[in-house]
Amino acid sequence: MAPMGQFVTIAAHPTRRRSSEIKIADNGTQDFYDGPDAAVAFISLPQTPHFWLVNGRIPQSLLATPVAHCPVIPELAAFPFAENLVAADVEIRDGYITAIAPPQTGPKTVPETVPQVDMQQGLIWPCFVDIHTHLDKGQSWNRVPNPDGTFASALDVVQGDAEKYWDREDLYRRMDFSLHCSYAHGTQALRTHFDAFGSMAATALEVIHTLRQEWSGRLNLQAASLVSLDYYLTPAGTALADQVAAAGAILGGVAYTNPDLIAQVDRVFALAAERGLDLDFHVDESLNPEDQCLRAVAQAKLRHGFAGRVVCDHCCSLSVQSPEVMGETLKWVREAQIGIISLPLCNLYLQDRQPNRMPRYRGVTVLHELKQWGIPVAIASDNCRDPFYAYGDLDGLEVFTQATRIGQLDRPIADWARTVTSTPADLMGLPQAGRIGLGQSADLVLFKARTFNELLSRPQADRVVIRQGRSIDTTLPDYRELDDLVGIA
Repeated sequence: MAPMGQFVTIAAHPTRRRSSEIKIADNGTQDFYDGPDAAVAFISLPQTPHFWLVNGRIPQSLLATPVAHCPVIPELAAFPFAENLVAADVEIRDGYITAIAPPQTGPKTVPETVPQVDMQQGLIWPCFVDIHTHLDKGQSWNRVPNPDGTFASALDVVQGDAEKYWDREDLYRRMDFSLHCSYAHGTQALRTHFDAFGSMAATALEVIHTLRQEWSGRLNLQAASLVSLDYYLTPAGTALADQVAAAGAILGGVAYTNPDLIAQVDRVFALAAERGLDLDFHVDESLNPEDQCLRAVAQAKLRHGFAGRVVCDHCCSLSVQSPEVMGETLKWVREAQIGIISLPLCNLYLQDRQPNRMPRYRGVTVLHELKQWGIPVAIASDNCRDPFYAYGDLDGLEVFTQATRIGQLDRPIADWARTVTSTPADLMGLPQAGRIGLGQSADLVLFKARTFNELLSRPQADRVVIRQGRSIDTTLPDYRELDDLVGIA
């Protein structure tokens, strides 16, 4: 081991420092800091480009294609556990997955000089895909806390914060901080919405362009504009669509119930079709059963014959509608092939919040019914440490863990793991992300936990994140780095 505080190449023990300080050597390997505050992982990976992960377990639903010679573990698949896990050895060579073999069979065919890492039945996941975040608002809580925790107050104080503080440096530093959190936790792709009224769009897109370049090869960063849909009926809205197209972004907005909703939705679809853009809508983020913007979007997609990807986020009002009304909407959504994105942490925090009264509703959309209808559903972080959600760290595992508890996704757990991996990847147009398969990049998250029950019971802070076949630094950035921007807690 090198002297304390010196840089060494990732080798026998992945002690860490924050990923913004990682040095990339000429040979493409990543360096890490062996310092006093470094975190400790549950296993150590070799420095070599060729090694095996042996005695591991992979959720069957996260395999790109079934592996016939690796069936599920029968004892865990049976009632009452009902966990479909595949026992496997995984070969990683030159940054790619080159073999998935039954336990204790694969490494026998290779020279003894090839290192083997005993997973001790730990879980092997693909990296997370976070399809809905708001990095432009994130990490601002110390500067602009929500005074009463309500949605209305969040809107009010964020507007004031944006007018006073959101310049290029402020956006860049807070957004970059959040990306470091996301990356360290094991995310490989992320979509952020950005407030886009007036000059805000140009500033945000400039910062996002810079971050895309700086994070290229580590995080696939997408961006979606965020304005109320009436904005697109104005010349400024048309100009925004042009800006979004020039930036290679997604056209997005918030749909509210109002007399002009159909005209607004039709205009957005027309703007997107003319420019070849995908669409991302915030809809029905309320517990008002009369809010049915989701149905309006689905009908518009069919009416326009729109060929691009469309997702709708939140969809909270479905949870308080009658089965008949909900079912009619889901029929349209399925026919229109729209993906749904649920944001359980933020919705649980905001919905049905009233002073001195216990909330009666969870505010989360109908996850089980969406699945039963065959509608693709993803789960994502949403806001993080800002007035819309005071907590969070852009950790895909935390999001999945809390969603499992809030949405009762665990009996059985089935393929719900796809909601934070392969399903959002597909909705983002990233068919190689969020799954484990032969010939794919070795972008993995390794856990000491051996079952879903163990995985969802602890935060798994000792996880190992592998990107392109090499373990990365997973030290999280220190909140103190933003004290001069957002104030001291």
